[in-house]
Amino acid sequence: MARYDFTEGNIFKQMLWFSTPILLTNLLQTSYQFIDSLWVGNLLGAQALGAVAVSGTVIFTILSFVIGVNNASLTILSQQKGKGNEEGLKNYLNAFVVTLTCLAFVLGVVGYFLARPILMMLGTPPSMVDEATLYLKINFVGILFLFGYNFIATVLRALGDSRTPLKFVCIAVLLNTVLVPLFIIQFDFGIEGAAYATLISQAFAFLYGLALMIRKKLAPFTKPSLPQKEEIQLILKLGIPAGLQMMVISSGVMAIMSVVTSFGEHTVAGFGAAQRLDSLLMLPAMALGTAVSSMAGQNIGVSKWDRVHKIARYGVLYNLVIMLVVSVIIFFFAHEAVSLFTSDESAIKFGGEYLQIIAFFYPLLGINFILNGVVRASGAMIQILLLNVVSLWVLRYPLTYGLSAFFGEMGIGLGMGISFLISSIVVYFYYRYGKWKEKELFEKKRM
Repeated sequence: MARYDFTEGNIFKQMLWFSTPILLTNLLQTSYQFIDSLWVGNLLGAQALGAVAVSGTVIFTILSFVIGVNNASLTILSQQKGKGNEEGLKNYLNAFVVTLTCLAFVLGVVGYFLARPILMMLGTPPSMVDEATLYLKINFVGILFLFGYNFIATVLRALGDSRTPLKFVCIAVLLNTVLVPLFIIQFDFGIEGAAYATLISQAFAFLYGLALMIRKKLAPFTKPSLPQKEEIQLILKLGIPAGLQMMVISSGVMAIMSVVTSFGEHTVAGFGAAQRLDSLLMLPAMALGTAVSSMAGQNIGVSKWDRVHKIARYGVLYNLVIMLVVSVIIFFFAHEAVSLFTSDESAIKFGGEYLQIIAFFYPLLGINFILNGVVRASGAMIQILLLNVVSLWVLRYPLTYGLSAFFGEMGIGLGMGISFLISSIVVYFYYRYGKWKEKELFEKKRM
């Protein structure tokens, strides 16, 4: 197992070797929905593809609070790792296991029973509601598995190990690749088949990852017990605003989807295909953001601020190079890429033009991931929450809504792209001049 101590050594090499497995793992995780969309769009049609796209947006929104708490765990555990505090690491691991299990159960039950009302509130086209509801409910049944294996990956990354999560996610994706067409074609399960295949694959990833952790003792997990009061207080202090960050982001995505649905089924299907591609295109920047957060967290734990700022600079430069290459490729092959998901000409036309509009804004969005990752590593969760509110609700949704009113469906891409530009400027100024460096998570022990 490769485990890094990020408080010493060559930053660029560490970032390269640590972020690459994260990128590959994220690529595999994203391929769950990618594979579903590929088979659903080609075998079941544009309407079913739109149903998967809308329900996928809802899933991300309802479950995002738990994802936020996961981000808080990365901050706390990476700082404990940097400090070399094994006892603190063990105690906070136990506290996170108990907290995340409870939250996952509650959100799974609530999401299952409110699936249809949420879809109706979102303005889902009537022809898609039944299929979207079915797909959504099945996914909520497997919420514990989804967040279980994500939490295991987060713990390992906080400890400097990004390779082990790649193993169990890889096996699970291969399983999903086989089960999706089997359930859709052979067993004639329709859209249910895609959802069941994903649920089974995620369950396998969680159980295999858990067995691997226990057998090889990759992290100091203990039998779950009632956490200490101060541990719960710190988790809630970081976890609630971190969870709200994700709620703000995902509810913003839902708001954008409400603009998209107003243009009809073809636009929804095209946007759904474009979003699947978009989720793949942003993976390098997202992987760098996660890597930077882990690296910065360990160094913040021992107050090595010069290394923290070098990590941020390397991360931004690395992001710009990679995302510019991605932008050029997607600009020239946008329509061909969208056609992988649907044969509907109107959907391909909109999806391709949308991607071409926002292609060269991707590097700017990547800057947000990098700088937010550094700031988040300090524990400044409320500040990141406010930055996300500005990005999504002050900029992205109003711009998308307003420009689509003037320019039609093409205004969706224009609004998204311009918001990326402005929000990256806002984030940079906070990183440069904000007070996030003054954040102290743990009381210093007196000699």
